[in-house]
Amino acid sequence: MAMIHVNRGATSLGAFSEEEVREGLRTGRFVPTDIGWREGMANWQPLSQFPELGAAATAAPVAQIGASATSEAAAPRSGLPWEHRQERGFFNAFVETLVMVLTKPGEAFAVMKREGGLGEPLIYALIGGCLGGIVSLLFSLGLQSVGFFADRHDTFAAMTGMGVGSIAFIILVPLFIVIGLFIGSAIIHLCLMIVGGANHSFETTFRVLAFSQGSAGPLQIIPLCGGLIAGVWGLVCNCIGLAHAHETDTGRAVLAVFLPLIVCCGGGLLIAFMFGAMGAWSASHH
Repeated sequence: MAMIHVNRGATSLGAFSEEEVREGLRTGRFVPTDIGWREGMANWQPLSQFPELGAAATAAPVAQIGASATSEAAAPRSGLPWEHRQERGFFNAFVETLVMVLTKPGEAFAVMKREGGLGEPLIYALIGGCLGGIVSLLFSLGLQSVGFFADRHDTFAAMTGMGVGSIAFIILVPLFIVIGLFIGSAIIHLCLMIVGGANHSFETTFRVLAFSQGSAGPLQIIPLCGGLIAGVWGLVCNCIGLAHAHETDTGRAVLAVFLPLIVCCGGGLLIAFMFGAMGAWSASHH
């Protein structure tokens, strides 16, 4: 059974089982105006609105019920583990965030803070992206060194050429990640505005893409098909993350993510059609 995350104001009280929350309401540990969320819910809501907790919430101590209600729109977000790495530790926070985003993206982006600066998510994206890209490259070089994907007579030459290119790649990959993340976030946020799904700022979109790509990046380590898996799952996380972070429907989020690809493909087909028509016209006049 999914755990219920409970917040009071801007403070996270933790995640509890349904029975623990019910008992907490009876004993006064929780109050009906505390807000809760569990996997599968679109928004946070007061504990009093949980059907399975209704009786316990009604019987909660009267003295506690006087707490001010918190609206769903202003529901605070506890943040991903990475946003609490000072308490959890750098390595643990990174791994916990990676696992949470990859396996429970809905839950992850429902608790991700929409604001808080671009630095933390950017660092996360750089670590995940560089880790996946560089390890994947080293794996490819290892295959080259034992003669895969190259003629054995040309192995030394191939390794020499790839060695120089690899050094350049390792140096430039962080720059590519930063530039790609900012440009990609700007384009997708614009598309989200076009389809009417941008209910929050550019920072929210940037944070979603940074945590998605930083988590999908290490999947590139998977031999042979890692790049494909990372790309596909990164897109899935982007769609789910935008829907939860911007509080919009999934259809708008999916359209915003794929709209640039649709435009590019449409533009490419149009250009190809124009060149084909020009070629046919030129041939007909000769």
